[in-house]
Amino acid sequence: MSSKHPTPSYPEQKQDTVPGREGPLTPAADHGEQSYRGSGRLAGKKALITGADSGIGRAVAIAFAREGADVLVAYLDEEEDARETARWVEAAGRKAELFAGDIAQPEVCRALVAKAVEAFGRIDVLVNNAAFQMSHEKLEEISDEEWDRTFATNIGAMFRITKAALPHFASGGAIVNTASVNADKPRPTLVPYAATKAAIQNFSASLAQLLAERGIRVNCVAPGPVWTPLIPSTMPAEQVKSFGAQTPMKRAAQPAELAPVYVMLASEEASYVSGATVAVTGGTPII
Repeated sequence: MSSKHPTPSYPEQKQDTVPGREGPLTPAADHGEQSYRGSGRLAGKKALITGADSGIGRAVAIAFAREGADVLVAYLDEEEDARETARWVEAAGRKAELFAGDIAQPEVCRALVAKAVEAFGRIDVLVNNAAFQMSHEKLEEISDEEWDRTFATNIGAMFRITKAALPHFASGGAIVNTASVNADKPRPTLVPYAATKAAIQNFSASLAQLLAERGIRVNCVAPGPVWTPLIPSTMPAEQVKSFGAQTPMKRAAQPAELAPVYVMLASEEASYVSGATVAVTGGTPII
């Protein structure tokens, strides 16, 4: 299948830090730096994006900024990557704020929201995107600590950040949560991660109903394989080489291919879309 996007096999590679860094990623990921064109769909909006230093989060931050939104870039400790994301936001003429911290810690979730409110005065769009995963061939390899960290980062933080942010939302606000194809088709080597992604989908569906009367929409994006630093930092090098080849499109997505869906769900164009899960999976169906 011909494609303008990179296809497997990718160079064998392994990153030693989790969730990884953009610099060593080969080939480099496309976040829409040269391709995304905005049209004012989020003009004047204030957005908080977790995991915005790299991957999907960076692509969404760039797209949001080019659509007219100010962006708080939340990240763990990837300072260089986060500053690069902020540089692209500012290059679009929008305000960028940075916040570093481990959202697995409840107090960090609350401090993150407080920083956004201090910087912007309100929150119009919340993108819960940050996630932790590791790959294991046997259940016995998964420690209690890893299980707890995965749930604290992926779903616990989503609950706490959303809860803290809600008083600062007005009617018309939007929450977009990153789920995964693994919520519907869980990979056996990603047991904790897949379980949290199913929980995210369920949490979002419940929350959409709970917040409808307040005029706040809640939706999920369910990506298939996406070429980000998380992949070589959490998967065996031999699996990285063929990453995404199992999809009907025979390749992983580039982060830039996800961003337009987040923009749509955050914008007024999706005013009657809530409780939905939008699949961006390269042809793999989800139910």
